Amino acid sequence: MKLHVKKGDTVKVIAGNSKGSEGKVLVVYPKENRAIVEGVNKVKKHTKPSPKNTQGGIVEKEAPIHLSNLMVVDGKGNATRIGRRLDEKTNKSVRYSKKTGEVIK
Repeated sequence: MKLHVKKGDTVKVIAGNSKGSEGKVLVVYPKENRAIVEGVNKVKKHTKPSPKNTQGGIVEKEAPIHLSNLMVVDGKGNATRIGRRLDEKTNKSVRYSKKTGEVIK
């Protein structure tokens, strides 16, 4: 199944605690239908001291967020739905903005 979100996309959160915030997609987990977005859905993780992190303590990091709560932002800064169509020149499937009709990356 193809997803509407890819690594590197700029997305807007449309539901949840981080609603309204935007960020860049860092990782996509297709099997879980989740993605990690930069600066969104921050959680605090308590870590023990280890050789890598000698101090230990509370670390703030991004947690995965469900793909249904994300909307891709097109080149003009508008959150939009994503469609797929065949490109006439290359005959390959491309993603396009349903709001403006322009191709996304």
